[in-house]
Amino acid sequence: MRGKSRHKIEHQILLSLALLSIGFGLWGNFRQLWLQDTNFLVEQISDVLSVASFFSAIVLFICSVKLKLNNIQNFIAGSILLKIIVMSFLYLLKLLDYTSIKLAIDILIILDVVLEKIIISSIYPFILTIEVSDRLYSKRKLVEYLFRDIGILLGGVLIGKQLFKITVNYNICLFLSIIFLYISFWIFATIRLKVGKVESKISFKYLFQDQITNFYFLYEFIGSIAFSIGLGLKMLMLTNGLSFSAGEATTYLLVIGLFADILGVIILKYLTPKNDYITIALKFGFRFLFYLIAFLSNNMIMVLVAITWSILISTSYENIIEAPYINRINKTYQLFFTDIRYMIGMIGDAIGLFFAGLIYQYGLPSMLGLSSFFMIFQIGCAYLLIYFRKKESFNRGVV
Repeated sequence: MRGKSRHKIEHQILLSLALLSIGFGLWGNFRQLWLQDTNFLVEQISDVLSVASFFSAIVLFICSVKLKLNNIQNFIAGSILLKIIVMSFLYLLKLLDYTSIKLAIDILIILDVVLEKIIISSIYPFILTIEVSDRLYSKRKLVEYLFRDIGILLGGVLIGKQLFKITVNYNICLFLSIIFLYISFWIFATIRLKVGKVESKISFKYLFQDQITNFYFLYEFIGSIAFSIGLGLKMLMLTNGLSFSAGEATTYLLVIGLFADILGVIILKYLTPKNDYITIALKFGFRFLFYLIAFLSNNMIMVLVAITWSILISTSYENIIEAPYINRINKTYQLFFTDIRYMIGMIGDAIGLFFAGLIYQYGLPSMLGLSSFFMIFQIGCAYLLIYFRKKESFNRGVV
């Protein structure tokens, strides 16, 4: 593929991803509150999101076995279209006040979350048909994070306001999200990319006989549990636990999220330490300390500080803690690897959300305390991964 054509397709994919992320941010930020407004209890919300993550893992496993790279564009486009349909049903159920049919809402929310996760997990393997690059991986993540925050901004600005003589509520945000997804679908469907000779292979032996990959999967699993316990219910934590209004919580997440995006760009260009062990300390060490202090002090201000730092550093150092372990995988196994990676992470999310629902009644410090316990093992895996990677590079004669 020629350079000019490659860049054009890359820009189309990133534009589609940007619009998707706006829609995901606009709806995802209020999904928990939409459910609470539909008379779901916190425990019920935690349960349905946990089940959704578990089913996402199952669907991704099936995709990892059945899906080929030459079909991935159609698969992503079909998933976006199906998500639009599912979200439309949720919107209509709320609009027509059929919210007493909780089983239908449960099923639709599960489908909604599953589709969102498999769309996001499939974007990077699709990009890999164009180019394999640590910087492109970080660029894709930053686009996703930045425009998700723009979606949150849009929701925060509009919620409670009058729009064409209609008060913007959580359901209107859902409707606006549908519009952004439809535009994204239209752009994505117009991409003309021939995968060509890129082959997609499936081999559990290839993945699991590799020590670095095994530890990376373990790191992903434990990290997902820790993150979902600490921040999986963040909107409910902010509104119920810290007494933020929906607008205040949205503004807070927006401001911190935008700072996180800016910090991620600055760190990627100028502030990545040459020593990867220091990078892990900056990424996870301070988060662990803040979580632990919040738990031991039982102080809500410290809880807010811990949550703030965790979100602020969330987009940084992806080129060190993620990209090297992803891009070392042979391109022909990338789709399979990505699906397995996300599947493992989603099982971790499901477990973390389940624990979050159980611990929620004991207070936010207890949630952060349990999260910090799992982070001990996550940090250990991260350091071991760096050690194994450097050892591998040394053995190959790479300086």
